[in-house]
Order: sequence, then structure tokens, then C-alpha cells
Amino acid sequence: MPDTNDSPSEHPIDGTLDLHLFAPEDTREVVLEYIRTCLDRGITRLRIVHGKGLGVKREIVHSVLAGHPDVTRYYHEGGSGGGWGATVVDLKSK
Repeated sequence: MPDTNDSPSEHPIDGTLDLHLFAPEDTREVVLEYIRTCLDRGITRLRIVHGKGLGVKREIVHSVLAGHPDVTRYYHEGGSGGGWGATVVDLKSK
């Protein structure tokens, strides 16, 4: 029988965040928390998968990254890594 429990599930913190699992209205907070957690763990290169779709999540992600003090740069992933459906983020080392 499938689990219908609404309790939060834990996602691995490995530098890749797949936003397909989250609603657009949660995107900003999820990205901010993921950046904080990655910095705490010494992870400074992230891959944020926002999907290609209409670009709603991509725009939210890029607006968060553009104003974040720990982001040194971000860009769309090239080649077979997702193209404009994923953004690579470089963070400042602490």
C-alpha cells in the first residue's frame, strides 16, 4: 500500500537539486535552503534542475541567484547535461 503520509521526506544533499519535486511557489525557499545547506557542507558547485517548460521555475531560480551574496556565477548547463533545463551555480568557499 502506498505511503500517504504528508510528512516531509529527506532529499540527498550532493550538489544537485531537482526542482521537479517542488511546486513553483516553494521554489525560492527551497533554493535558498539548499544553498545554505550546501555551503554548510562545503559544497560549492551546484546543479539546479528547474526543467525547460515555460520557464517559471528557471526565472525564480535566476532571480534568487542574481541577488544571493554567496553566488559567484551561474549559467545554463551545456551539452547533454540538461541545456537550458538546468543551471550550474558556483558558490564562494567559506
